[in-house]
Amino acid sequence: MMMPRWMVLRMIAIMALVISTLALSAYAGPSDKNQPMNIEADALRYDDAQRLSVFTGHVVVTKGTILIRGDTVEVRQDPQGHQFGRISALPGQRAFFRQKRDGTDESIEGEAETIDYDGRTDTLKLATRAQVRRYQGTRLNDEFNAALIVYNAATDAFSLDGSPGGSTLTSGKSGLSGGGRVRVMLTPRPAAQPPVTGTDKLLLTPALGGASR
Repeated sequence: MMMPRWMVLRMIAIMALVISTLALSAYAGPSDKNQPMNIEADALRYDDAQRLSVFTGHVVVTKGTILIRGDTVEVRQDPQGHQFGRISALPGQRAFFRQKRDGTDESIEGEAETIDYDGRTDTLKLATRAQVRRYQGTRLNDEFNAALIVYNAATDAFSLDGSPGGSTLTSGKSGLSGGGRVRVMLTPRPAAQPPVTGTDKLLLTPALGGASR
């Protein structure tokens, strides 16, 4: 039986809401925004009154270079139009996201038991066994480990907390933050080289085996 047109339009609206929330707008470049979106899950529940969509069971979201994986993905929108998303993992596992930053060879990955996106403040919060990695090509440049990592997309700033609320990670859960402490690995970035001007060019002479200028 063919799905009614109003239902088709509603499902399109749900998909657009999900990806606009979880695409992490600070990372998403024009190439990702223009790519088709694909969502796979075992089940979907949509609550129109609450403006809430809940995907459950082996959820995989892809759009261009964006990849999101988790057991549950919840998406909602408040009356002011701000959008919020939460990616949750099964007990003992971690949710995952990855995206290539537009216009660069840099990509960013993140893992945590829960990942929250706040469209009102443009922040990404990774809670419990959180890790964020920055890659230059295939080379790992920076790595951040903590119980809680908050990324402000507007300012490109990280905030790490080893034991939010006074609690510490248990060693039985692969304590990535080192038992209540943060751990960070930063790779030195080469200084920007000044552009070469005409006066900086090496002039070869016949005495040095070069052509005269």
